[in-house]
Formats: sequence, structure tokens, C-alpha cells
Amino acid sequence: MSPNLLLLLLLLLMFFSLSITSSLSSPSPADSPPYLWPLPAEFSFGNETLSVDPAVALIVAGHGGGSPIVRAAFERYMGMIFKHASGRASLLARIRFLRMVEYDITSLKIVVHSGSEELQLGVDESYTLMVSKKDEQSIVGAVTIEANTVYGALRGLETFSQLCAFDYLTQSVQIYKAPWYIQDKPRFQYRGLLIDTSRHYLPIDVIKQIIESMSFAKLNVLHWHIVDEQSFPLETPTYPNLWKGAYSRWERYTVEDASEIVRFAKMRGINVMPEVDVPGHAESWGTGYPDLWPSLSCREPLDVTKNFTFDVISGILAGLLQNKLILRSGKKLLDMRKIFPFELFHLGGDEVNTDCWKNTTHVKEWLQGRNFTTKDAYKYFVLRAQQIAISKNWTPVNWEETFSSFGKYLDPRTVVHNWLVSDICQKAVAKGFRCIFSNQGYWYLDHLDVPWDEVYNTEPLHGINETSHQKLVIGGEVCMWGETADTSVVLQTIWPRAAAAAERMWSTREAVSKGNITLTALPRLHYFRCLLNNRGVPAAPVDNFYARRPPSGPGSCYAQ
Repeated sequence: MSPNLLLLLLLLLMFFSLSITSSLSSPSPADSPPYLWPLPAEFSFGNETLSVDPAVALIVAGHGGGSPIVRAAFERYMGMIFKHASGRASLLARIRFLRMVEYDITSLKIVVHSGSEELQLGVDESYTLMVSKKDEQSIVGAVTIEANTVYGALRGLETFSQLCAFDYLTQSVQIYKAPWYIQDKPRFQYRGLLIDTSRHYLPIDVIKQIIESMSFAKLNVLHWHIVDEQSFPLETPTYPNLWKGAYSRWERYTVEDASEIVRFAKMRGINVMPEVDVPGHAESWGTGYPDLWPSLSCREPLDVTKNFTFDVISGILAGLLQNKLILRSGKKLLDMRKIFPFELFHLGGDEVNTDCWKNTTHVKEWLQGRNFTTKDAYKYFVLRAQQIAISKNWTPVNWEETFSSFGKYLDPRTVVHNWLVSDICQKAVAKGFRCIFSNQGYWYLDHLDVPWDEVYNTEPLHGINETSHQKLVIGGEVCMWGETADTSVVLQTIWPRAAAAAERMWSTREAVSKGNITLTALPRLHYFRCLLNNRGVPAAPVDNFYARRPPSGPGSCYAQ
């Protein structure tokens, strides 16, 4: 027998098995819930199983279809979907050429109507996704994603990837319950995750892992709590001694690092909102500039009496004085507003203990000279910091204590960030402010004893009944505070509980509020946790009483 004939026979035997559809394939049978997370706004499906060509062709259309963001996302997702078939594309292409294997799905068409790649609060993330096989009406089996923006297309690609499952018996990628028609959009425009790089430094690659994992759950804002009293790891070219407050010279972020994190996030449709917390939570600032401390025994809040304090805040927010570019080793340093183009900037303002102000001589004299109480000085500081941010075209975000203490004096553009009191958003929107919901009792991920179902059932619009007020709640955020979480455990502390909040913020309120969630949500969350694991994200078991702990014994990923 000739070698060519032998090869042909082997190929025939190998791919004969690919045409057999197994009744034992995963995911589960047709009577199970659709394994999509978060649940789309509207969808319909059938009962067919379709095979997907590993060499699926990308077809783009519309003003934004050819965007590098879309093309890069297509390549990422093909790598995830066909990771078991890597290295076989050329072989499969030869077989397809010889007409020995036919696939139901051979192309993916992405239509993006807008050519704009601007990523800001409220960007259109809607999309439609259609999956159909070739039949009498169509000679080509195809998937079509249509969106107004590239960011809607990204969300559609994520959903498509979750429809695809590798069948180990047929050694092929299949789509179950086809044909699919999905029309989807997010419920809230702001769906955030906070990370804290002051309490524990997180390497750049770990931050990128977090951002990548956020895109799988359709979260769209990384709230980067960069600095706090413990450390100041960020380079500030106008005040270069500030990052002397870092834990060590190896635990720092250059402006290029920050710019790369923002670029990486944008490619996944995620905004980065920086936080520089003032006037409290700022002791680390004085390591490089001791004049920022009221005294050696009063290291925070920052010194409210000195213009230098506000010059430093302005320098941080500007990045460089007068927006000039400075050359360093042939590199251009960008001003902070260019590094962080997102319109929101978080100024903190929480947990400000002003006792040592009144016990520091020069501050006490300053207060008396203005007939200020320490609460007045707190208000003065926050309002002055807000105006600095606004002058640099940022919208200020402040923690809820600022609203509770002197809400009527806050700039009306302020976004109030709830964390402490359950009804703050109700009160803030009643006064015309926008609000972000992050109730610490349920959406603080460092609280390890909060189970997934309590996270899932927490409703940002609870008690807010007027439509005009509901629109002022721009969304919510789960917070991964870093006191007890570093690189070794941060991802398994975030996931899978962050996914429970992510579905609450993306899917319709009706969809997440009806039925028995142990039947409608828990099987899908188990599946999503395993999807995260398969994509290299070390998400902890769903059912653990304490988050981030390993499983208590042997068992399937889909049952833990």
C-alpha cells in the first residue's frame, strides 16, 4: 500500500468519528437551563446540535467591523474555543478541501455600525447574536454578531464563546440547542470591580489576569484603588518622591505601567477608574514629602492648611505641570488625564478622623482664624479637591461619608459611592446625585462569609421606586479590598462571587428576581466557575461556606 493511500485511509478513519454526534456530550440535555452567564436580556433556542469549523472564517462589515479591537478579540476567543484543536488547523483545512468533513458553522460575521472606539460611561454595549446552520434558505452555516459599537461586539463574542463546547467523543467544537437568537444589552452602564494595590501590591500580569477575567462576566469598570495609608506605589512625575511611600522599590507602577493597564483594559471593553483617596487614608504620601503631614504625630488626614497639599493633589491629577511632556530615556511621559481617559476619577473622602487636626497647633490656629470646626475643614478639603479634578475635566466620585456629612455642598456632578449605609443611594438620588452601589454587607469580597446567593439577591435599586431616581443609580461595584488578599489568593477571592453580582448588574431585574435561584442560577454559576477554571482563572468552589477555600473533598467542578 502506498504511503499516500495509507494516509488517506487514516484521515478517513479519524474524521469519520467527527460526524457522529454523541448523546453524552456536555453541556447537559435540552431540558436544562441555557449555560450562559450573565443571562442575556432576550433569547430563543432550538434543539439542534451544530459543529463549528476550527478554521471558521471572520467576515467583518460596517464602519467598525475592521477595528483592531474586534480582530484581536476574534483571535483571543478562537484560541479559547479551539484550544483542544490547536495545531490542527492546517490538517483540518486539507480535509475540508477534500470534502471529507463538513461543518455546520463555517463563518463568523461581525457587523459594527459605528467606527468610533471611544470608551466612556454609557457606551452602547448592546448586540444581537444569531446562530443558524445551512439549509434551504441559506447555503452557508454562519454566526452573525451585530452591534452599534466595537464594545457591543466584544460582549457578543463572549456570549458566542459560551455557546461553544468541546465534545471529547467527537473531538469537535459544538453548539447545542441551535438555532440561537439573542438580543442583549446591559441593565446598568457601570458594572465595576475594585482592586486595592496599596494594602498588597499586585504585579502587572496579575492585574491583567483580573481584567481578562472581568470581560468573561461582562464587567466593564476596573476601580483601581491605587494608593492608601499603607503604600504609594504609583509614579508621579511632578512629585517624584511620592512613590518613596511604596513598600519597596520593586513594588511600584510606572506611568508606562499604568498606561499599559488602561490599554489592555480598553481592548476588552473595560474602563479604568483610578482612586486617590483624600484627605484620609494618605499617610504614605508623607514618606516622600513630610510637609504633607500636619505633624509627625498627626500623619493623616493630610494637612488642610497648606497650599502645597493641594498643589500635590493637582500634580497627581495632572501628572505633569502644564501638560508638558518630559523625556526620560527617550520615552515620553503622558499627563495623568491622558493615561486615564475615563471621565470618572475617585477622590475617596471616607473614614476621615479629624481629631488630630484640632490637636496640632498650626492647624488649630488655622481653624480658629476661619471660624472652622474640623467638620468644616473636612468639607473645605473635599470641595477643593473636587474642583481640582473638575478643572482637569474629570467627574468626581466620592465615598458616601461626604454626602452624609455635607451633601448639599457637593458639586452637583458628584457621583456618590455607597458602601456603608444601605439606603444611601435612595437618599443621594432623591437629591439629584448619581450613585454607585457597593453595600459592604454583600458586595465586599473580602467578607469571606457572604455566600453567593446573598451576593446574587442584593438589589441596587431596592427601595428606589421612581423611574427618574432609578436612572441616577448608574450601577454597582464589588470591592476586592486587599488587607488579606495578595497575588496568592486574589483571583479565587474575586471569583466566582463577583459573577453573582455581575449577572445582577447585566441581566434584567425580572430575570434575576424570579423563580428558585438554586434551579435557575446555581447550575449556570457552577458551569461558569468551571469555564473560568478552564480559561486559567483559579475561581474557588461556588458552594464553600467561606470564600476562596479549596474544595472539602473529591468531586466534579460542576458540583462544587
